[in-house]
Amino acid sequence: MDRVSASEQMDTASSETAAEAGRRRTFAIIAHPDAGKTTLTEQLLLLGGAIQIAGAVRAKGERRRTRSDWMKIEQDRGISVATSVMTFEYAGQVFNLLDTPGHEDFSEDTYRTLSAVDAAVMVIDAAKGIEAQTRKLFEVCRLRDIPIVTFINKMDREAREPLELLDEIEKTLALDVTPATWPIGSGGTFAGVYDRHDNSLRLIAEGGERQEALSGPDDARIDGLLKHGQGDVLREGMELASVYPEFDLDSFREGHLTPVYFGSALRGFGVRHLLDGLAQFAPPPSARRADARVVRPEEEKLTGFVFKIQANTDLNHRDRVAFLRICSGRLRKGARLKQVRTGKSIPVNAPLFFFAKERQVAEEAWPGDVVGIANHGVLRIGDTLTDGEELNFRGVPSFAPEILRRVRLDDPMLAKKLRKALDQLADEGVVQVFRPMDGSQPVVGVVGQLQLDVLSSRIQAEYGVQVGFDATSWSTMRWVALKEGEDRAVLERFLRTAPSQMAEDHDNEPVAFFTSDWGRRRSEEEWPQLRFLSLREQHGVEENAG
Repeated sequence: MDRVSASEQMDTASSETAAEAGRRRTFAIIAHPDAGKTTLTEQLLLLGGAIQIAGAVRAKGERRRTRSDWMKIEQDRGISVATSVMTFEYAGQVFNLLDTPGHEDFSEDTYRTLSAVDAAVMVIDAAKGIEAQTRKLFEVCRLRDIPIVTFINKMDREAREPLELLDEIEKTLALDVTPATWPIGSGGTFAGVYDRHDNSLRLIAEGGERQEALSGPDDARIDGLLKHGQGDVLREGMELASVYPEFDLDSFREGHLTPVYFGSALRGFGVRHLLDGLAQFAPPPSARRADARVVRPEEEKLTGFVFKIQANTDLNHRDRVAFLRICSGRLRKGARLKQVRTGKSIPVNAPLFFFAKERQVAEEAWPGDVVGIANHGVLRIGDTLTDGEELNFRGVPSFAPEILRRVRLDDPMLAKKLRKALDQLADEGVVQVFRPMDGSQPVVGVVGQLQLDVLSSRIQAEYGVQVGFDATSWSTMRWVALKEGEDRAVLERFLRTAPSQMAEDHDNEPVAFFTSDWGRRRSEEEWPQLRFLSLREQHGVEENAG
């Protein structure tokens, strides 16, 4: 979804909607697996008091440790494979935290989630620096001009030099950096950080941290507060830090500069400082482009878009929930909204705020909020909901999968159950499902092997169906669409050439399978009236041929 620069936004009179929108901070956490994203999420929630807008949910011990990872496979493997939504209040602001999957096999879910946020926290392992998945997710943020706050984690373990880490961020990501804090040692000597904003020491102390106000890095008190020799090392580091640019709010919000915080999520150190930075600097909801016009958050009319569907978060109720990011206006319990794609009226009798798996009914919600709407298969990822206006938000994509497998069902009596499972999981975006035009078994498309493991686990756990997956001869899949002005008969003729290699996706859009990239290129040459697409926006404009 395209963001709109500050210069394009109109000055508006103060209103309740504008005031409530101004309190919202909607952000995601992006990281390579094992960088400490889930631990940081838990610490942020702890600082927020684990409070939802409609009430408080306080978690302790093991219950807290698994708060954002609620699926059985997540708990068994210690990984995040689904986006969790968590809402809490801190310092008079409402934070909507979207905890995304860290594993690269779930990059599509993460990409969709990033369409719904206004900022991101990038978590980096202090020993490893920028890793492959971090780089990929950063590029997604860059495409959307999402402001990024960086948290260099695990400073209580052996770490690379701060200057080396900052230079790597700057050079690898082509992003200006400004250290908001400077670490004092690392590993066993990690004592805390120097806060460059307010000239204070934040020191690791029993039960948390201790803050000591200073006149500056040359304050003589530093030597008495730190262990022998650490004061000189800190002053040397602060001199190095001075070569980086000062923090500039406009540059940060335009996505050009990142403030960098150092800490240890496991010990809870540096997390409050990070949250204070988000509260102070992260942008509130901004204007967004739709196909018809620019939508501003302070408008009275409600608009929003569905970026995620989740089924069976509560197995007792077999629920299906659509996650709606509100872009403008005020949502009230009991509202009826227009689903622009179909023209249907969607009742919102009990919109939900989330704390991971737990939820409470929201009496009202505002721009920037993410609410859940009970969904019985009507809503799809990418749907726009409005008070009645005809407009569509764009930018919720589907990518051509890298792995294609036939679904093997050992018990044919469970075929109906399997179809329901695949339909619902395709609604969620867990997997892409293709129905071959020759009537053969469904084909599933995924980014990586772990997605197949999750798919099998969920079908077994939630639907009681045992499935396997068989290899196919296909290596590539593309959506097929007519070029502008071409006759529909051309597309129909192409689909009849080899029915066993043609299918329809979950939205009944035609696709073609190819055994090689050479075969795809040959079809493009033989059928110049058609486009072969590697990316398709949900209910939107197709793009990225090839």
